[in-house]
Amino acid sequence: MKTFNYFADPGHAWIKCSKDLLKNLGIADQISTWSYMRGNYAYLEEDRDATVLCNALIRSGIDFKFREYFGNRRSRIRKYKTYKTDLTISEN
Repeated sequence: MKTFNYFADPGHAWIKCSKDLLKNLGIADQISTWSYMRGNYAYLEEDRDATVLCNALIRSGIDFKFREYFGNRRSRIRKYKTYKTDLTISEN
């Protein structure tokens, strides 16, 4: 069972997952610029991109659950870099 952190502020929410997982699931290029990234993690906005992730997990047979964190202030996630795909593949 894979556990994802779900972060919410008074206006929106995001699911944190590794960018490597997005690549492995083949959905890295399907994530919108409404999501954010920091380091090797993506913070998928709840309305569309989180659904893309959940559907890919289900298709892959991966069980998952969420650990929820709710804040009453504007989340710092909103200050992270806008998500962009890095699908660079190195050839040997």
